[in-house]
Amino acid sequence: MSTIIKVNNLKTVLDDRVIHDGLNLTIKQGEIYGLLGPSGCGKTTLLREMVMLQDFHSGSIEILGQNIGNIKHKQAQKLRREWGVLFQAGALFSSLNIKENISLPLIEYTDLSKKMIDEIVEFKINLVGLKSEDALLYPSQISGGMKKKSALARALAMDPKLLFLDEPTSGLDPISAREFDSLILKLRKLLGLSIVMVSHDLQSIHDTLDSVAIIDEKKIVYEGDLSDIKNSDSKFIQTFFKGAN
Repeated sequence: MSTIIKVNNLKTVLDDRVIHDGLNLTIKQGEIYGLLGPSGCGKTTLLREMVMLQDFHSGSIEILGQNIGNIKHKQAQKLRREWGVLFQAGALFSSLNIKENISLPLIEYTDLSKKMIDEIVEFKINLVGLKSEDALLYPSQISGGMKKKSALARALAMDPKLLFLDEPTSGLDPISAREFDSLILKLRKLLGLSIVMVSHDLQSIHDTLDSVAIIDEKKIVYEGDLSDIKNSDSKFIQTFFKGAN
């Protein structure tokens, strides 16, 4: 498998506080890769840096062969179309219905006709397990699970190669969370996606992830699959995975 994301010696400083101090990790094409670690370790910060929503202090991040630290604006705009992002709370626009939320990136970034956009939106709505009639509902009218699915459909609107998920099962009841895990696995297989996910949901971690990076004490303390993670001497890992299969 080829490398799709490479982080090298990354340092992040926020308000004179060092968040990351020399992070290194490699994400392969086609895998579901988890960013794990204790609260405040900088998991979401790293995700935001990868999608160019936040600057880092030094080191490098390469995505799809491009170094995003010194990328030109036009290249950055083009690269952003190669990925979709599902934010923790969904980040749906409350004044737009589901259909309008999913349509937005297609209207903003393509010259497709309204008819074609409507067809794509209909397809994406069904793809994530929502019903066609849900399209006209507003975020205030739908459940937490439906919000996540709607936001996921929007993240998939531009047919990305890469999907970034920030705590995708947080706030969901156990049944909805497991349903969402199944959906992620189905979409990876169906669309050939590479997925980077921040999570603290132990069941989701075991059910979906191929590889993990554990961030603790500003460093990566473990990178690899879950099979031999318990051999790590990290206190966080020993506590977090205690009693897990």
